[in-house]
Amino acid sequence: MKTRFLSIFTTVWSFTLLAQDASFESYTQPVPGTELSLEMIAIEGGRFKMGSPKKEEGRETDEGPQHKAEVSSFWMASQEVTWNLYQLFVERSIDDKQPTWDETPEVNLAVDGVSGATTPYVEMSYGMGTDGFPAIGMTQHAASTFCKWLSAMTGQFYRLPTEAEWEYACRAGTKTPHSFGDSLKADAHAAYYENSRYGYAQVGSKSPNPWGLYDMHGNVSEWTLDQYAEDSYTGRKKVMDPLVPTTKKYPTAVRGGSYKSDLKEMRCADRQYSVKKWQRRDPQIPKSIWWLTDAPYVGFRIVRPLDIPAEEDRALYWDE
Repeated sequence: MKTRFLSIFTTVWSFTLLAQDASFESYTQPVPGTELSLEMIAIEGGRFKMGSPKKEEGRETDEGPQHKAEVSSFWMASQEVTWNLYQLFVERSIDDKQPTWDETPEVNLAVDGVSGATTPYVEMSYGMGTDGFPAIGMTQHAASTFCKWLSAMTGQFYRLPTEAEWEYACRAGTKTPHSFGDSLKADAHAAYYENSRYGYAQVGSKSPNPWGLYDMHGNVSEWTLDQYAEDSYTGRKKVMDPLVPTTKKYPTAVRGGSYKSDLKEMRCADRQYSVKKWQRRDPQIPKSIWWLTDAPYVGFRIVRPLDIPAEEDRALYWDE
């Protein structure tokens, strides 16, 4: 299975862009049984330089070598997943609202077949607020399982973004370290250490990037699908939809910086990763597969690819 997984993502460079489906446009995804919805922004695939140039201020060695990458078209949520929605996954209180489809959906999966998260040992918002605020402290596995649950509930295929998709969307066609360019604009675009050091902000309360995505810089760091490795970019030249598949719990890649970050840690190319101390206070043996009791600054947002993987391959995106 691992060999097959790698073969899906290790692809030769192609200069042929995918023909866009006529229905490829931004849309609003309602959540059955609730008044909640997700704004999904259509992001046309393309080529970009992934990583940072050697002279970029704040650059770390794991951001190089800078290389050409191409990503296929996808939709990305305009905002980070909030507690309002994530708590429904934890409680499983709307599972009985799963629709009966008139036609076969993209994902035809019984929601009761999706694993449920355990109750955390502490109040996971740490008093920072839950109504309209980003969900935090879940493991990458939990975030991926949420995507599986949401896919079952909506009939659409949702997953975490790859590092390449995330960086491409964060840059939004810009070539500066931050998508907002001049660092003097940071306060308008990001909740970070200088203006929010004591906690996160409500999602969407800052200005979006040029493609309409909020909080790509700061607020909470965001999970990706990738296993983190310092030398992930070594040997890459021209790649299509790059991904380093997750094969172990640590370290996995997170992006974007958080309310605890400074400017250099919120750059489009900056890479962070999970560590064992994020579960230091978890009393379970072994540690929970669902909660990170010491990472109150890590959340996520979702994507939906234009090209849906075959049914037998979907679990590779949802399960560690």
